[in-house]
Amino acid sequence: FKGGDTCEYLLSSGRFLGEKVWQPHSCMMHKYKNSEAKNCLIDKHVVFIGDSRIRQLFYSFIKLINPQVKEEGIKHGNIPFEDKSASIKVDFLWYPEVNGSMRQRIKSWTEGSVAKPHIIVVGAATWSIKIHNGSNEALAQYKINITSIAPLLEKLAISSDVYWVLQDPVYEDMLSESRKMITNEKIDAYNEAAVRILNSSSRNSRAKVKVFSVSKLIAQETIMKSADGLHLPESSRDTNAMILMNVYCNKIMKPIDGSCCQPQPPLTLIQKIAFCFFTLSIIGYLIISLIHRNNYRKNKSCTDLESGEEKKPAISTPNVSTLEMLLHCFCKLGLIMTYFYLCDRANLFMKENKFYTHSSFFIPIAYILVLGVFYTENTKETKVLNREQTDEWKGWMQLVILIYHISGASTFLPVYMHIRVLVAAYLFQTGYGHFSYFWIKGDFGVYRVCQVLFRLNFLVVVLCIVMDRPYQFYYFVPLVTVWFMIIYATLAVWPQIVQKKANGNCLWHFGLLLKLICLLTCIYFLSYSQGAFEKIFSFWPLSKCFELNGNVYEWWFRWKLDRYVVFHGMLFAFIYLALQKRQIISEGKGDPLFSNRVSNVLLFISIVSFLTYSIWASSCKNKTECNELHPSVSVVQILAFILIRNIPGYVRSVYSSFFAWFGKISLELFICQYHIWLAADTKGILVLIPGYPMFNVLVSTFIFVCVAHEISQITNDLAQIVVPKDNSTLLKRLLCIAGFFSGLHFFSAMQDQSRH
Repeated sequence: FKGGDTCEYLLSSGRFLGEKVWQPHSCMMHKYKNSEAKNCLIDKHVVFIGDSRIRQLFYSFIKLINPQVKEEGIKHGNIPFEDKSASIKVDFLWYPEVNGSMRQRIKSWTEGSVAKPHIIVVGAATWSIKIHNGSNEALAQYKINITSIAPLLEKLAISSDVYWVLQDPVYEDMLSESRKMITNEKIDAYNEAAVRILNSSSRNSRAKVKVFSVSKLIAQETIMKSADGLHLPESSRDTNAMILMNVYCNKIMKPIDGSCCQPQPPLTLIQKIAFCFFTLSIIGYLIISLIHRNNYRKNKSCTDLESGEEKKPAISTPNVSTLEMLLHCFCKLGLIMTYFYLCDRANLFMKENKFYTHSSFFIPIAYILVLGVFYTENTKETKVLNREQTDEWKGWMQLVILIYHISGASTFLPVYMHIRVLVAAYLFQTGYGHFSYFWIKGDFGVYRVCQVLFRLNFLVVVLCIVMDRPYQFYYFVPLVTVWFMIIYATLAVWPQIVQKKANGNCLWHFGLLLKLICLLTCIYFLSYSQGAFEKIFSFWPLSKCFELNGNVYEWWFRWKLDRYVVFHGMLFAFIYLALQKRQIISEGKGDPLFSNRVSNVLLFISIVSFLTYSIWASSCKNKTECNELHPSVSVVQILAFILIRNIPGYVRSVYSSFFAWFGKISLELFICQYHIWLAADTKGILVLIPGYPMFNVLVSTFIFVCVAHEISQITNDLAQIVVPKDNSTLLKRLLCIAGFFSGLHFFSAMQDQSRH
């Protein structure tokens, strides 16, 4: 690859995704709202100098600041614009030819007494072609004039942003008789002259006039839609204005989804410490490996010449092997985290915007469904929601969610609503799985809690450090973690009611139901009391975990969106286990769950309910209104799916090993996609192989899945070391973890202070 100057790419190259979405080469373009544009341009003076084409660009630019502006006023004259609320001045100066008048105006800004504009956009040529009937003498004079102006523009470029807009091609068939002399051949000659002359006299590398040539590429695709063959259609000039905004504002506003023109963020103190730690781990592992290798060579089995028997080497001590395993895990993790950083922080690889089409979402869905069905095997057990079935469920849901993210399908509301059900189904399984464990095992020990919390949060904590992101950024893990603690607290507080105790006295079942009712009441209260919710999570240290952009609103929104589904999962587990205990349901291999008549009725109701929800979700018109209903109705499709999947005995007795394999690493897949499959924190797509979209997806997906699988193994290995079963050792480890987070908080406070 060439150098990493994405500004050059933004100004000079790109392609259309579909008809209206412009994709710059190698980087992502942010779509600026008027509030963001105002914040960027506050106290700034912007000047557009040129002909009617530059006037078009001027209007598109000021509409980004104030969409209510009308294209009125003098056509062949100066047009001022001012936004007093943000102290922004944008002027259009009518200079349709590159001549002495334009030179005099530009020269006035180079003199000390006159305030220089912060942004200057210049361009003109078509009037020179028209007035002089496309003569060669006019082109020669144009070269002379632009040669005299170039040093002045370069002088201004030292302190201001100066852009020379190359002339767009025309659609010659549509030009009026008075414009027939404006040919694409002539325009190319004028553009070539401008590019050759500008910056040719520059002695200072900083003094560079930026050539805005991307407009030509956009015009080549869209000039056929022009009203007169000369002026661009509105959508094209709006794209040019947005590019101009990205070139200037990205380095100021630093939008996540605007990677063009953004410098690489400097390493934070915590990132430097993490880098040192992983480097030492790699060195430590290599040293230990060499020592073991040398010991092995020294103690290698050799034949005793007198007895003819082999001598066996001494066995390594367990302490050394534990240390080696620990260093081995951190060594692999360090290499993986380096890849994460290079993909999404180092501006090494290209990034592109997402672009949704129905085919980009539904064709991969069909493909993975065929693969999933192909890998069908018999289950080891035939219980409802057995381990293999839940892994399969997590697997296909995770694959659908991944395709949803990379295809940008969130813009299509029916797909969005169905994906919301899949996220709810994950949380339903959280409620079902943890409730079942505590209810059946009665194990409320610290070891179990620490194991679950470590497995859920280890990767996210490492990414928060390496990628410099807040904990709440990876919203799903905080969501699952909090719900696990709520389930634990609900069942662990006095009186502890478990299955063994409830079997002795049926009244305990009512006690548990009372606990669940209290939980539902608390959920209902917090969902309709944003103030109370925010007060709870605004207390230190919870605020450090759940704040995003200085407040906990995002966390409240995420929690509220699926507030009842974990409770539904707990309630379903309680009812199912009660029915199972009383042998009301039949879970034999090939047997229907209930009697044939009841099974058929329930199956019919489930299919109707499933389709009814899909029809409702597909007819959704407003995302806000549908999100309000979602928490209450998502359980309908989830329960319908469970019954369809489990009532017929032959369906319950098989599972897809393909989906189940992905289900075992579903959490790692969900988190890793943020940085090494998608890009710019999920806003774009990572491009490892430019120019070959399908091949790029295959390669990046293969690496992404392998990394997720490796991280899953690392997490499991470290969980055995960091969270031991022995209570006294576990207590020491917890004190070490507390010390680690205290140090992390200290360094984080130092970082915040240095930033301010």
